[in-house]
Amino acid sequence: MSGPPLQAYLLLGAVLFGVGLFGVFSQRGAVMILMSIEIILNAALLNLVAFWRFSAPAEYGAQVFFIVMTTIGAIEMAVGLAIVLMGFRNRGSQYVDRFMDMRG
Repeated sequence: MSGPPLQAYLLLGAVLFGVGLFGVFSQRGAVMILMSIEIILNAALLNLVAFWRFSAPAEYGAQVFFIVMTTIGAIEMAVGLAIVLMGFRNRGSQYVDRFMDMRG
């Protein structure tokens, strides 16, 4: 099988996961947090497809699963963005710490 070894894909997935995790914990803006969560999801999906490719290269189930999960991630991002926009309209800020007082 030609191409990069499995370790290269796993390293890329770990780097993406680390960048996403850093973004979740360091950002205050809700849009940036949503983007970081999307990066974490894509890192996990990359590792899944890499494992599947090296364990069963003739099957295409992982690629189909990746397309479905990417579509679900895009829908999740759209719903999250709609929630952030509603919070911005109600509170005048996109910062997550101001969303905590939206109980009443």
